Amino acid sequence: MTTLPQEMTYIAHGEGGGPEVLVPARGPVPSPKPDEVLIRVQATGVNRPDVQQRKGSYPPPPGASPILGLETAGEVVAVGDAVKRYKVGDKVCALTNGGAYAEYCTAPEAQTLPWPAGFDALQAAALPETFFTVWANAFGHGRLAAGDTLLVHGGTSGIGVTAIQLAKAFGATVYATAGSDEKCRAMLDLGADAAINYKTQDFAAEVKTLTEGRGVDVLLDMVGADYFQRNLRCMAKDGRLVIIAFLQGHEAEKVDLRPIMLKRLTVTGSTMRPRTTAEKGAIAAELEAKAWPLLAEGRCKPVIHSVFPLDQAAAAHALMESSTHIGKILLDLSK
Repeated sequence: MTTLPQEMTYIAHGEGGGPEVLVPARGPVPSPKPDEVLIRVQATGVNRPDVQQRKGSYPPPPGASPILGLETAGEVVAVGDAVKRYKVGDKVCALTNGGAYAEYCTAPEAQTLPWPAGFDALQAAALPETFFTVWANAFGHGRLAAGDTLLVHGGTSGIGVTAIQLAKAFGATVYATAGSDEKCRAMLDLGADAAINYKTQDFAAEVKTLTEGRGVDVLLDMVGADYFQRNLRCMAKDGRLVIIAFLQGHEAEKVDLRPIMLKRLTVTGSTMRPRTTAEKGAIAAELEAKAWPLLAEGRCKPVIHSVFPLDQAAAAHALMESSTHIGKILLDLSK
């Protein structure tokens, strides 16, 4: 039986603010609820929602840990009474409801997955947030299927990297946007069929050219209001516009809505954190059945841009906000 400490180090964000508010603190090790596992954290992913929570604009849902962090990987060190699949010593990664910027973190069993074959903690920690989000939105709400055409904005973000690889693995044609030639080259290396530099090219015009005027079947957007009208121009008939974030605003002004009717478009979107454990568990089961084999075979892989120790979480957030990274930013607690 593993003897657990009473206290752990975690990253506090106080009353919120800039990256500098992130500082190490000491607090109690959490206890797993009946349906949860307790994970000794070896690596944790850094994500845009963490930045929003730090700033005070993305509060955790009721009952969730106030500590930042939505994905983690490590070793199970305790299990709740209702846990059936996992045991102490298992190597797992998890989509958490919060609390992953810490030495120990709890996660519902249903939102927990084994490391893909051949993966280490850093690679496993880079998976949950982006894979859950892309699967639920591009393949779920967007109904992406083999033969479809997908446009991904932010193609070198963690979400973008995952979307490009999964869509290609399942037989879609993929176009992606980014803000530099370097990032465009990276998207092509990941398998994108075309890369569009939105700073030097009109992405809507480029999509029209690439698709010979047809448009794309699915568009995965994290920009929001600033792109909404141009996104509508990009869509094919019966296309699905899926919005997952509002990095450039959530209030679109003077939008011509006629394309929605004329093209029979579906405009939808979602957030992951408010979903129930059962809903997230259903996504996890699909990922394990359909995406985890691709990871084990090397047909998809996480792209890790930078790794920071836990006590440098502020630097990790500063990098995230700079938008200069390609792929995932991680915190390493293994040492």
